[in-house]
Amino acid sequence: MEKDKRIIFIDMILILISLYIAMLLRFDFRVPPGYIEFFKVSVIPVMIFTIFFNMLFKLYSNIWKYASIEELLSIIFSMTATNIVFIMYGYVITHTLLKYQFFRFPLTVHIIFWLLSVISLGGVRFFFRIIEGSNIGEKAVRRKKNLLIIGAGDAAAILIKEIKNKAGLNYKIVGLIDDNEKKIGKTIHGIKILGNRDLIIQVCRTNRVDEIMLAMPSVDKVTKSEILNICKQVTKNIKTMPGIYKIADDEIAVNKMRDIDINDLLGRESIKLDSKNIDKYIKGKNILVTGGGGSIGSEIARQIAKFEPKKILILDIYENNAYDLEMEFNRNYPHIDKQVIIASVRDKARINQIFKEHRPDVVFHAAAHKHVPLMESNVGDAIKNNILGTYNVAMCANKYRVDKFVLISTDKAVNPTNIMGATKRFCELIIQAINEVSETDYVAVRFGNVLGSNGSVIPLFKKQIEKGGPVTVTHPEITRFFMTIQEAAQLVIQAGGFAEGGEIFVLDMGKPVKMVELARDLITLSGFKPDKDIKIEFIGLRPGEKLYEELLIDEAGLTTTDHNKIFVEKPKDANIEFIEEAIKEFMNVDNMSREELIKLIQEKVPTYVRNKCY
Repeated sequence: MEKDKRIIFIDMILILISLYIAMLLRFDFRVPPGYIEFFKVSVIPVMIFTIFFNMLFKLYSNIWKYASIEELLSIIFSMTATNIVFIMYGYVITHTLLKYQFFRFPLTVHIIFWLLSVISLGGVRFFFRIIEGSNIGEKAVRRKKNLLIIGAGDAAAILIKEIKNKAGLNYKIVGLIDDNEKKIGKTIHGIKILGNRDLIIQVCRTNRVDEIMLAMPSVDKVTKSEILNICKQVTKNIKTMPGIYKIADDEIAVNKMRDIDINDLLGRESIKLDSKNIDKYIKGKNILVTGGGGSIGSEIARQIAKFEPKKILILDIYENNAYDLEMEFNRNYPHIDKQVIIASVRDKARINQIFKEHRPDVVFHAAAHKHVPLMESNVGDAIKNNILGTYNVAMCANKYRVDKFVLISTDKAVNPTNIMGATKRFCELIIQAINEVSETDYVAVRFGNVLGSNGSVIPLFKKQIEKGGPVTVTHPEITRFFMTIQEAAQLVIQAGGFAEGGEIFVLDMGKPVKMVELARDLITLSGFKPDKDIKIEFIGLRPGEKLYEELLIDEAGLTTTDHNKIFVEKPKDANIEFIEEAIKEFMNVDNMSREELIKLIQEKVPTYVRNKCY
């Protein structure tokens, strides 16, 4: 409002000056006294006319930092209207009040006045645009992240050069810090070395530093730890640089200096799965996700929400994760009809009640115990949760005529050497056997380790690195297949679209990753040197653990699908009588010893070889 008043005042001054100059120019600076008198009685009315038409053409409501040709046209229209009314005013005032016609201005004065007023009013507004634009530019500079670089060596020089050459990086380097007293006061690519580590806090507070980058790839762990402790007092945004070996080839890049992104440790490009055949079995349907609060189950639910289901049922025994997911859905998918159900897949009566009440059209069964070492020492619970839980849900799917049932399986089900893998293999047998006698399409989806999921190796490695090591790896040669949570969820949903019944779908996950190399990469990305700053310790294979995981039982039975990264293992002969008889035996687990349970599993899963390592 104050700014509008100032512009109105400026307009009044400019109109006065423009009219007076127009009069002077018309009469060669020798204005007859009669016209001076007319000027005096005309100034106030002309100002009123101008302000009125300026308001009419919205010249005081425009944001002039965005001024363009449209605003200039508004000025022309306003001043044209002002001059027309001014001419009419001249006729009226001279004929009715002053009675002397010659006192009104000649037409040439109006033309000059029109020209000068357009130039002056337009000029001052575009001048404001220039000033506003300049202020915007200054603000943009201020909005850039103020960056302090620790280290003033070759790495810092490469880093500064890249930041200066790439304006889009949005950094303003406030200076360099280095403990070498001989460097202090000198510059690198125009950036001054301000002082040693003792000045870090002062420099950060004085310059409002947003981010600190440590360009000291070869510094020892003790020195880096001391400097990090200082930096943490002023900002949490601290990034570091990979090893010195990359500097020789000028490979240092700002995008390398970032927080750890586990997807970068995949060892291959992320697989993008298309949505073909998904709409027709998800859209408008009731979808049940068991284990819906877990890493895979919750991501399946998120992906399903994109395909407009009628309702999503999230079933989990652990209320905290399920509650968090419900709150997330309330924020991100408020239009989706959803319900969280707290229940155990072991509870046959409760599962039956849920199916009877909600009548799901599609079931994604992700509920399972998955930790290999824990299941080795808790065989009975692995059987009850994985085998009996799957049987309960699968039989209800058949009873209530579910369209599709998708089981989440694992690479550990292939030639299993542990209880977890053996129970999941029997789950595959369950869905293949029921598929033979049911109208429901039962399929399994098999994949490897999921990066970042609860209980996966990445969070463990990160915690070990945060504590200074060591990072523990079971064996120097152990390898695993890896995929992201998003890939896993999309594969599961995609497989449901391909399902005809009884198949086991497998993702082409590329080459297996060596766990020791994964550990080294994670240590490096965290800004440390493997085996020097952070030690890697080999602790030996755990009970039931393989050196190499497999994804297929019989590669000869492998066929392709419409997606070039999804393959299918054709259904095997499955016997529902065998499954039902085995389930009766498994229901007696509480009365059996651990060794008896292991023997029973070996009988029902012939491919299970206890503690065999490949």
